[in-house]
Amino acid sequence: MAVDEGKLQAFLNKAVGDLGASMSATLVLIGDELGLYAALAEGRCTPAELAARTGTVERYVREWLANQAAGGYVEYESATGTYFLSEEQALCLADPDGPVDLPGGYAVVEDLFHVKSRAVQNFRSGAGMEWGDHHPCLFGGTERFFRAGYRAHLLDSWLPALDGVVDKLAAGAKVADIGCGHGVTTILMAQAFPESQFVGIDYHDASIATAREHAAQAGVANASFEVADATGYQGGDYDLIAFFDCLHDMADPAGAASHARRSLKPDGHCMLVEPFAGDTVADNLNPVGRVFYGASSLICVPVSLAQQGPALGAQAGERRLAQVLVDDAGFTRFRRVAETPFNLVFEARP
Repeated sequence: MAVDEGKLQAFLNKAVGDLGASMSATLVLIGDELGLYAALAEGRCTPAELAARTGTVERYVREWLANQAAGGYVEYESATGTYFLSEEQALCLADPDGPVDLPGGYAVVEDLFHVKSRAVQNFRSGAGMEWGDHHPCLFGGTERFFRAGYRAHLLDSWLPALDGVVDKLAAGAKVADIGCGHGVTTILMAQAFPESQFVGIDYHDASIATAREHAAQAGVANASFEVADATGYQGGDYDLIAFFDCLHDMADPAGAASHARRSLKPDGHCMLVEPFAGDTVADNLNPVGRVFYGASSLICVPVSLAQQGPALGAQAGERRLAQVLVDDAGFTRFRRVAETPFNLVFEARP
């Protein structure tokens, strides 16, 4: 078989880039944990100066900085031998309130190596893996990575895109946040709308315990948290029920959507936030799709299969989600109201 040398070289260039990125993943986590990014954001410095700022050893820091500069995560000025973060790099690496918290994403990657042996068994057996069986770094990493997007978009664009919801929340509404995890979205909404009452619901008891701690630290009095399944939580007459990046993971997404419809007021709203995806595999063969298919293979699909669910996966797409909400659950209106590079946002009405 004749080999196209140009195509071979192009593939190897890409593969070597991926290999370098993979090797650098642990170094990103180290940089975050040791405060190297935060210290570098204070101003340009030599390896020795950065080591002094962070109480680390210069020889290790020197190698770390070179790796980060080679990957484009840090800038290097050869004339002075100094390193620095651009404003854009600092926003994503050293600012927890920035538009993207990249170290949080790398904490998710860390978990995937912890579960590799279990994943190999699952690929052979078809078994699943519960959310709570993952390494704790997954829970904190997921919170950090998604929190940045929620802070940037939830209050300013996603909620206002829902028909009349902001007015209801300002006047005093009853809201359920299903699959709330560590409670980031529940607390954000509760802080913004003190006249409303919010309940965060998740079947993972450790996450609910963390959510309660976060709410207490934030001084939020109008949010509570309950351990319950998405198809069995109590209560009704909700004005808004929200699913943030979780419906595709569930054992019974149609049942969860049906329970939400029954639990809403007749004029209530269901907000569905899901990973950005097109309706076909070809639509999703891009960098964002690659990330989500990776997470889906090792987190989302196993969680659903652990309870004999349909395993929608993180790249379900709008058409499949509409089938779940409208055809299966009985919502009569369904529309896309917003999108970001990482998320699609939908409104469903009873």
